[in-house]
Amino acid sequence: MLNNNKNTGIKITGTGRYLPDKILSNLDLEAMVDTTDEWIRTRTGIEQRHIATDDQPTSFLGAGAAMQALEAAKLNPAEIELIIVATISPDKIFPNTACFVQKKIGAKNAVCFSVEAACSGFVYIMAIGSAMIESGLFKNAILIGAEKLSSIINWNDRSTCVLFGDGAGAVVLERTLSTEENMHIYSKLGSDGNHSDILHVPGGGSCQPFSQTVLDKKLHFLAMSGQEVFKLAVTTMAAAAKETLEKSGISIDDIKWLIPHQANTRIITAVAKRLNIDEKKVYVNLANYGNTSGATIPIALDELVRGGLINKGDYLLFVAFGGGLTWGANLIRW
Repeated sequence: MLNNNKNTGIKITGTGRYLPDKILSNLDLEAMVDTTDEWIRTRTGIEQRHIATDDQPTSFLGAGAAMQALEAAKLNPAEIELIIVATISPDKIFPNTACFVQKKIGAKNAVCFSVEAACSGFVYIMAIGSAMIESGLFKNAILIGAEKLSSIINWNDRSTCVLFGDGAGAVVLERTLSTEENMHIYSKLGSDGNHSDILHVPGGGSCQPFSQTVLDKKLHFLAMSGQEVFKLAVTTMAAAAKETLEKSGISIDDIKWLIPHQANTRIITAVAKRLNIDEKKVYVNLANYGNTSGATIPIALDELVRGGLINKGDYLLFVAFGGGLTWGANLIRW
C-alpha cells in the first residue's frame, strides 16, 4: 500500500525494547536436552536467549518496551490514541494483550487490539498502524511486538526449544503535517493458509480445545516442520522485499539497513543473496536473543537507533515470515 494522503505524513518518534534479565545459553541447554552449543550455533546462529519469569507475562514485556519508546518520543501515556500488539503468546485468550499493556502503562485514552500473524506480526501492524494514521482516524500509535514464547515451547523437544526466546520491541508513530517527513513508503503483505500446519500450535484452540489428551500429547506446544519452513521463508521473504522495492521505485543499493526477521542465520543469508544486498547492510542480532517472533524486528530497530546507526533520510527495509503462513515487508524512510 502506498501513502496517497497528500496532506499528512507519519514519522517514528520513539523506539524501545525490553528483554527479561534471565539468560539461557546454549551450554545451559546442553544440560537440558540432547544438543550441543556447536550444533545450535552452526545450524541457527543462536548463542543465547532471554527467558521471562513466571510473573512476567507478554504484556509485562510489551509494557517495558512501550515505556522506553514513549520516553524517547517525549509523550505521556495518556496522550496515546492507539495501541496495537503483535503476539502469538497472549496473556489470555481474551481480553487482547494490548488491553493489558494499556492498563500497565496508564494509556487510558487508547484504542487497543492485538494481531496474530506469528513472526510476521510486526510487519503486519506497521502496515495497519500506518494506514490507520494516514486515514486520519488517529494522530499517534504505539506498535508493539511482544512474545513470551517460553510459555508455548516444549523444553524436551530439541528441534524447537533451542530456537526461541522472550522479548518485546516497540515504536511510536505520530502524524505529521509535513509530507516530506513521511516515513511509510510501501508495505507488502501475504498469506497462504494451505501451509498452516507446518508451523503452529496444534491444540488449545476451538478446533481442539484443552483436554487431558491435548496435555498428554503435548499439543499445546509449538510444532514446526523445519525444512519446509526454511524453503518457504526464503522464497516469500525475498519476493515480498523485491516487490516492495519495485513498487516504491527504490533500488536495493539505496537501502541503508535490511532488517529481517531473526529466525535463522542461514535463512537471513539466503534472503540477502537473493536481494543482492551488501551483507554489511543486513542487521543480525540473532545470536543474543534467538527467535522472538514478532518482536525481532522492533528489537533490532531499537538497537540501531540507540546505537546511532540510523540517520535522517535513511531507507530501511523490514521483511518477515511466520506461521499462517504469513509474510511481508515494509519500506520506510527515517
